[in-house]
Amino acid sequence: MRDVLIPFPTLWDEFQFEACRPDWTSRFLPHLTEPRDFDVRWDFDVRGFIAAQAEAWRGRAAGVFSSSDYPGAFAAAAIADRLGLPGPGAATVLRTAHKLRAREAMNAVAPVKHALIDPAAIAGPAFGFPCFVKPVKGTYSMFARRMADDAQLRSFLGSREVQDYTHYFLRIFNELWAEHTGDPIDGRYFIAEEPLTGTQVTVEGMVAAGNVTIFGVVDTVFHPGTHSFARFVYPSRLPDAAQAEMARVATAATAALAIDNTLFNFEMFWDDRRGAQVIEFNPRMCGQFGDLYQRVDGKNSYVAAMELACGLTPDWPRRQGAYRVAASVPLRVFRPVHVQRAPKPVEVREINEGYPEALIWSEIATGMDLEDFHQEDGASVRYGVINLAAESEAALLARCEEIVTRLGYEFTPLEPGA
Repeated sequence: MRDVLIPFPTLWDEFQFEACRPDWTSRFLPHLTEPRDFDVRWDFDVRGFIAAQAEAWRGRAAGVFSSSDYPGAFAAAAIADRLGLPGPGAATVLRTAHKLRAREAMNAVAPVKHALIDPAAIAGPAFGFPCFVKPVKGTYSMFARRMADDAQLRSFLGSREVQDYTHYFLRIFNELWAEHTGDPIDGRYFIAEEPLTGTQVTVEGMVAAGNVTIFGVVDTVFHPGTHSFARFVYPSRLPDAAQAEMARVATAATAALAIDNTLFNFEMFWDDRRGAQVIEFNPRMCGQFGDLYQRVDGKNSYVAAMELACGLTPDWPRRQGAYRVAASVPLRVFRPVHVQRAPKPVEVREINEGYPEALIWSEIATGMDLEDFHQEDGASVRYGVINLAAESEAALLARCEEIVTRLGYEFTPLEPGA
């Protein structure tokens, strides 16, 4: 039995560990620390946390990993460094999570026009507008926006929400960045990139002792006319040749980034004319997708993450699961609403028991107001997620609607100024 430390656990971790429990319960013992990633305040002493966890687990932990984008991936790598355990290295995680430095490395493989944007001296990119702007340290698409012109760019970067994000939310990143890299381009900066085109996907995999294994390609489906995620579907419906080329680009880009001993994911576009275009690289697993692979391929990526963290070489099966298709479906509202009714946790659990092929996650409670549209895509608020599998995408979507109906959410519009 190997003890595996999980710093800053996410909301997905308990769901995913439970979903694949029979595959790890006799081999690993995961330990989820406190606080969880969504409870971390801007002034949290992350360096003190890293030192304390390393001291507490010295000689005990066989591996360390985190599905948390921020600050878990950095902390896990730093703790592994201190304990002499397998991992990608804290400095490498920081550099590859830095959108500008990662783009510079990946441009040898998949070039994209880009420019650094300093919010203290705003100037549009030399390649012009429109462009896509995002923080050099982004988290789950927060504050990633398409800009039409200079006026929109200045208004966006000058907003209180953006200033709070770079000054407060990224304080932990900036502290670790200064300690491990000494690079002056920290989380206060943004990067502008040329617009990319095509079908958006996630290419996820792992690199173990320099050898890359691609888990699969997951399609990203948007609500029409928006940048709001409607669902993530596995396996991709793109042609095999397109998926093979994206896997090739991901493998080459991983080498260019000089990262090893970790799960990773690339967000990409596929365009028949332009080929594979890398949106960004993330030096961590997609916790949201773990059970999608399990349902279709027969193995949850959380099991692979524990194996890799402990110095083992994970195998990866193909199409050995019980279902042909799986998806993660975020539930959203697109206007400010009051939550008239939301299911209680016990109700969610009872409903989920009737759908063993699903993981149901509700984020809201009766009486809440959903009105902060700045935290994700600027157009919607997520209030839950349903992961499930079926024999076809049509059957999957029908079953999802059935689950939503049973959950019984009720909303009333919030009037302006209410």
